[in-house]
This record gives sequence, structure tokens and C-alpha cells, in this order.
Amino acid sequence: MLRILFLFLLLAVQTSSLQASESAHPVLVLGDSLSAAYGIQADSGWVNLLRARLGQSSPARDVVNASISGETTSGGLARIEKLLAEHKPALVLVELGANDALRGLPLSTPKQNLARIIGLAKDSGAAVLLIGTEIPTNYGPQYRDGLRDMYRGLASEFNVPLVPFLLDGVALDDKLMQPDGLHPTAAAQPRVLKNVWPELQKALVGKPGAG
Repeated sequence: MLRILFLFLLLAVQTSSLQASESAHPVLVLGDSLSAAYGIQADSGWVNLLRARLGQSSPARDVVNASISGETTSGGLARIEKLLAEHKPALVLVELGANDALRGLPLSTPKQNLARIIGLAKDSGAAVLLIGTEIPTNYGPQYRDGLRDMYRGLASEFNVPLVPFLLDGVALDDKLMQPDGLHPTAAAQPRVLKNVWPELQKALVGKPGAG
């Protein structure tokens, strides 16, 4: 009887340790102001809503928001190695490129930076979800189409899932956008998360602690 009890307790300890190990691998969000809750309360941002949802999954998983307002792909590239080493994420959400595009940079620049970010994340053992953006129509159809093609091409090259446009269903609705016309309101954040969630679930399949 004591032997059976001992084996049961040993199994319970091992299971608890495994769950703790699995839940230790967070989701890392590397983004710009669209993920940094610009102009709204941080707890109402879509990344925080994601944190709340994943915190209720089994096993629970934390979300590290490394997004910075005004961030560019070059800034993200400069930070990614340290973030990977510090947090050892299971999944990295790369939401960058909007500020490069708004500055009218040649698309070869963000493409090269994003390719390096994705490569470093995958080399670390993390899965990657690439999140695309759109720019205002005054930038011209050639640049807009090039931006879309950039995200599609990177997703195909690295075989990673893609959210084509983070603000799909939001950007053209004045009621869901702040007065600057660039950033979503607090009321829009659940829709933003809804845009990300299906591909995020796919990206987590097969990773440690996937629920």
C-alpha cells in the first residue's frame, strides 16, 4: 500500500513539474503602437486580452508584450536576440513594418529585417506568426501591393502562418478608430484579437504546452 502511495505521489510531482515547464514558455509579441495599446488603457489592448485568454488555457501560458510605439523593423531586429534569450518563447508574434511603410522606405529594407527576425526566432526553437499591415491609399497602389506581397512572400519563404492585416474590419470603420485614423480604439481591440486568434492557434500546435 505504501509503495502504491509513493508511486502516486511521484507521478503527481512529475506531472506538476512538466506542466510548470510547459507553461514557462510564453508568447512574445514584437510589435509597434498597434500592439502597444497606443492612446488607450494598456489593459484594454488586444495583447492584454490575449494574455487573459491564454491565462485560462491548459496549461496556462503567459504573454510578454515587447511592443513599442514607433518601432520599426530595424528596431525590432536590434532587440530580438536579447528578448529570445531572456524569455525563451514558444511563439513569437511579429507585428512590424507599418512605421517603415509610413516613412516610405524601400520595401527591401523591412523585408530583409523581417526575414532576419523570423530566422532568429525559428533558430531559437520558437514558432512564428507574422502579422501584416496596410497603408493609406495615398501611398499609391504599387507600394500597397508591394507591401502585401512582402508579407505573403515572407510567410511562404519561412513557412509561417500569416495574418494579412491586423486591422481588418477595423481600419475603415470610423467608430473603431481614434481621431488620428491610424490607431484602433479600445472598443476595437476584441475584433483585433479575433483577427489574430485563428492563426495564433495554428502556430501553437505542436509547441511545448500547446493547448
